[in-house]
Amino acid sequence: MTSSLHRFQELSALADAQAGYFTAAQALNLGYSYPTQHHHAQQGSWQRTRHGLYRLSTYPLSPDEHLAELSLWSRNRQGEAQAVVSHHTALAFHELSDLLPEQIHLSVPRGFRKVAPPGVQLHTNEIPVADQQTQHGFQVTSVLRTLQDMVSSDLSPELLDQAIDQALERGMISPLQAHDLNREKG
Repeated sequence: MTSSLHRFQELSALADAQAGYFTAAQALNLGYSYPTQHHHAQQGSWQRTRHGLYRLSTYPLSPDEHLAELSLWSRNRQGEAQAVVSHHTALAFHELSDLLPEQIHLSVPRGFRKVAPPGVQLHTNEIPVADQQTQHGFQVTSVLRTLQDMVSSDLSPELLDQAIDQALERGMISPLQAHDLNREKG
């Protein structure tokens, strides 16, 4: 196998795990120099979506790929994604209630320094790993954590009741958890 074919297969596997996206640093680690990255973008095989962020042009589109892109956007200097999909966006992702969020909500740790892109609302919040679920290229808050976050948010009482009821009906939370959430909302 040629080294360029092997390198492309490694990049494809990496991009597949991240909904088609990859960072310039990740490509560099696989042997794609910055001039080579520029060449692939110019030729159209890679789409540059943000500074230092690419998408394989041939990768199939998916409804949640923008969340994977934002996860990579949120990476720190060590290349670790910092953002967790949360609040209104997590509620919609879990298909709880009739809420259609106008913005994408992400929770980021204290000290996060990037300015949110248009249409993104950042919440400074440490989300324990136990309260996260791994999706295709991003992390999202668990159903219970999402509902807990929504109890103290600006979500209308009707939508919150609907979300809790739907989560209980679908077996996503236990009756005790539903009781505790209803008690917390007052």
